[in-house]
Amino acid sequence: MLNLDDFKKAHKSISPYINYTPLIHSLALSKNLEVYLKLECLQVTGSFKLRGATNKLLSLTNEQKNKGVIAVSTGNHGKGVAHAAKQIGIKSTIFMSSMVPEHRKKAIESLGAKVEIIGNNSDEADLYAREFAKKNNITLVHPFDDLDVIAGQGTVGLEMLEAMPDIDSVIIPTSGGGLIGGIALAIKLQKPNVKIIATSMKKGPSMYESLKAGKPVDVKEEETLADCLGGSIGLENQYTFGICKDVIDDFILIDEPKIAEGIKFNFEKHKLVTEGAAATSIMAVKDQLSSHFGKNTICLLCGGNIDSELFGKIIS
Repeated sequence: MLNLDDFKKAHKSISPYINYTPLIHSLALSKNLEVYLKLECLQVTGSFKLRGATNKLLSLTNEQKNKGVIAVSTGNHGKGVAHAAKQIGIKSTIFMSSMVPEHRKKAIESLGAKVEIIGNNSDEADLYAREFAKKNNITLVHPFDDLDVIAGQGTVGLEMLEAMPDIDSVIIPTSGGGLIGGIALAIKLQKPNVKIIATSMKKGPSMYESLKAGKPVDVKEEETLADCLGGSIGLENQYTFGICKDVIDDFILIDEPKIAEGIKFNFEKHKLVTEGAAATSIMAVKDQLSSHFGKNTICLLCGGNIDSELFGKIIS
C-alpha cells in the first residue's frame, strides 16, 4: 500500500513547509524506562496535521489546485489545510460542525480559509462536504483516509527513528488512524519489532470500537477534552482501518479526569502547552497502562491547540 520510499519522498516534499520538531527526554516520566517526547505541539500550525495536508496539496494537478480545495475539520486538520493552501497559493474552504469550539473556527479563518458551519456533528459535516465535492468537482482533502495524507503524517515516524534509532515503543494519540497508521508503517518498515501503542479518550473512541467490532462502526460523538480525537473513521473506510488492524499492538483509553491531569502534567513538568489529545499519550506511560512499553519509549505530543480559558482552568 505504502512503501518506505513513499514516506521519504513525502518528507522531502513537505520539508520546506514544516518544522522538524524536537525529540526531548522526559525526566519526569523516565522512572522504569527512558521516555522521550516528540513535540508536534510545536509544529507550525500547532499540530501534526500540517504534514499530511501539505503532502496532499503538493500532489494535486495544476487543474485541481486552480479549483481550490475543501476539507472537514474539528480544528487541527482545518488549520493544516488552510495554512498549506495559503503557502502553496490555493483557495480553501473548511466545513465544521456546530460542535467545534469557536476558538478553532477563528483560528482557521485567521489563516485565510473560508469556514462554513454545517450540521450538528462531524459525520453530518462530512456527508455535506462529500456531496459538495462531487457536485462541484473539487478536491476534498480527507483528514486521514487518504494515502498522500497518511504518507505525510508518517514523516513523524521517520524523524523519530532518525533521532532515536534504539526506539522500542511509540505511544500515539489515535482518532481516524492516519497518524498512527503512517507513523507505524514508516517505523515498522525499518524496525518491525517496535511496539505501536494507540491512545484515545473513553468518550466515543471510533477506531477502538471499530477494531473491537472487526469492522468500521459509527460511534456517538461526545464532548471531551480530547475533542480532536472525536468523529467516526467512516463506514466506507478504505485504508486506515486495515492499516491499524495490522500495526497496533495495544490500545489504551483515558478518561476525562486523567486527560485533564495530563494537560496539567505537561505544563508543570515539561513547560509545554498541549491539548487533550496529546495528554492521552502522556497518561498512558505515566500510569504504566501497557505491558508493551520498551526500554526506550516515545510519546507523541500531537498538538498544542487548546483554548486559553480552558487551559487556564485546568492548570489552576
